[in-house]
Amino acid sequence: MASRRHTTAGLFVSLSAVWGLSFVAARAAVVDIPPLWLAALRFDVAGVVLLAVAVLTAGRWRPAGRAEWSVVAVGGTLFVAVHHALLFAGQQYVTSAVAGVVISLDPILAAGFARLLLPDEGLSPVGGLGLLLGIGGVAVVANPDPAAITGAETVGVLLVFLSAAAFALGAVLTRRYRTALPVASLHAWMMLVGAVLLHLTILVAPGGSVASITWSEGALAGLAYLAVVAAGAGYLLYFELLDRVGPVEVNLVAYVVPLFAALGGWVFLGEQVAPSTVAGFLLIAAGFGLLKRSALREEVRSLRTVFG
Repeated sequence: MASRRHTTAGLFVSLSAVWGLSFVAARAAVVDIPPLWLAALRFDVAGVVLLAVAVLTAGRWRPAGRAEWSVVAVGGTLFVAVHHALLFAGQQYVTSAVAGVVISLDPILAAGFARLLLPDEGLSPVGGLGLLLGIGGVAVVANPDPAAITGAETVGVLLVFLSAAAFALGAVLTRRYRTALPVASLHAWMMLVGAVLLHLTILVAPGGSVASITWSEGALAGLAYLAVVAAGAGYLLYFELLDRVGPVEVNLVAYVVPLFAALGGWVFLGEQVAPSTVAGFLLIAAGFGLLKRSALREEVRSLRTVFG
């Protein structure tokens, strides 16, 4: 039992590090690869890799029927295409730490969307306060200057915030219409559908030519990390943790990821962490604690039983 707990803790830290450093890789790569191209190329590779894993390990690797293809389409649009296009666009203007902190708002926004879209999931007054704290945390991170509200960093935070909203909405909609398709197969097809949508967007976007890409060492390294390590190995770690600890504890990864994003940005890119970023992160974490207080209490009781 102790060995399994240690293995689970190691997986949790590993996933946090892998996904935290993905913000550093994206920040480095987006300098030379336009955001839409970076997102499309990432999921060209990651989708094929994860689909191969699904074929080898999942009981069923291909969606069947309109319901399953609909979930794939929703997830591919929101989880992959919209989320990553906006995230990488925003990372042109903000540090890895800022992006990681704003993205940690995902579980809070998901609770807000669930209140609107899932009839069985209400939002108590305390939960509503948690939602407001989380959004307030993003405002603190943005730290907008009233004299220059269209400043690049504020625009970047807004783009990353919208990417978090797209991801959260995708999480709620796919949960509402969840099918029996294995998780690995579902995510693989979402990635492939999202990649196709991103390529179609590139065709109509101004300046979308492949000539806009500069194949520097930083761009290649960042793309390889995002496609193979973050999206490939990262999702496999995520699926394993989901089976071991459930959705509540997996959500806690979002609150360790910014620490690795900040550390990686400092070590590899020389980025500094502003006090407003730390303050915003604490507000977002407090908001999550209020929203998930009952589930977190249950997790604490379970841990006391295990270690008691």
